[in-house]
Amino acid sequence: MKILEFLILGKNEAILPILLRLVNANENWNAVAFNDENLAQEYFLKNKIDMVLLSSGIEDHVEKEFTHFCLKHQPETEVIEHFGGGSGLLQSEIYHRLHLKGKL
Repeated sequence: MKILEFLILGKNEAILPILLRLVNANENWNAVAFNDENLAQEYFLKNKIDMVLLSSGIEDHVEKEFTHFCLKHQPETEVIEHFGGGSGLLQSEIYHRLHLKGKL
């Protein structure tokens, strides 16, 4: 199975390591996290990203602009807004999106 590449963007410094740990716990997933959208955009342009997770602390306009940026440059990328609810909800959101895209 192909390793899925994740980019996580969030402003809550306490949450980012938790999201990284949860995503990277799956042997078929690899995640990097950023708290700065400009650094995240630079990384995004240089790497093939399968999923973007938008986490807490991002202003609405940044969320919309970053989503637009991602879909403009890599239209096949899935963007998920995840603002909490525990590891089960996060995995469910990811698997649901993979199922919709026919990747499961």
